[in-house]
Amino acid sequence: MESEELLKKRFRELAQKSWQNNQFTFTGFLSLADMACFYEMEKELSYIPHTAWGGSGLCERVMLRFGSEEEFGYAEEFPIACIQARPAAEKFADTLTHRDFLGSLMNLGIERSTLGDIFLADNAGYIFCLESMADFIMENLSKVKHTPVLCSRAEGVPELTDRDRQEMTIQISSERVDGVVAKVYRLSRGDAADCFRQKKVFVNGRQCENNSYQLKKDDVVNVRGFGKFEYSGGQGLSRKGKINASVMIYGKI
Repeated sequence: MESEELLKKRFRELAQKSWQNNQFTFTGFLSLADMACFYEMEKELSYIPHTAWGGSGLCERVMLRFGSEEEFGYAEEFPIACIQARPAAEKFADTLTHRDFLGSLMNLGIERSTLGDIFLADNAGYIFCLESMADFIMENLSKVKHTPVLCSRAEGVPELTDRDRQEMTIQISSERVDGVVAKVYRLSRGDAADCFRQKKVFVNGRQCENNSYQLKKDDVVNVRGFGKFEYSGGQGLSRKGKINASVMIYGKI
């Protein structure tokens, strides 16, 4: 695809610039699919160290930084800001969703690559963005849906609560990722297999097309259109010889 080739070209340019000039270079925010494209050429770019970060360990959308403090002798943080957008009058506020916040931001003419993840907590949105966009967002994001909002800088997102994640115990025949995906999201094996064929499954941020991959403790699985869960591992066998496994399911963000 042309878009993938353009993205790979951009990765090469940033890596080369970092290596030649001994300076850090950064991408914009990348989706899981964008990162899968990067991982396809990771070996090609192994001559320059890289780090991925989205502003929080929970973020799916991340930036890539080429270069390292060990290589260059100095440090440079990711240019990421976190903006809190909360209703000006909670009593009269709509119940706001991720789509509401993203739609309002897109209506400002902002490019998607300048925005990271958006987390919701107590009807407020926590928006990760490029530092260069922070002031613009705070000055111009005045309404989400029909609700007036106030914007300010935030140190980060609040800690996850029990509303944001749910622990589930499942019984599985093996730790194959397709079987676990099917059990977690109540899919048939055929529907789960379709997710892999359609390249919707990511394990630890990397696209997974091997549906027989054996999950390991702490693996994080994203299934586009369904959500995200962390595999906590087997907790022993049932009387019928099934594996009692624990997963932590995260709400969509």
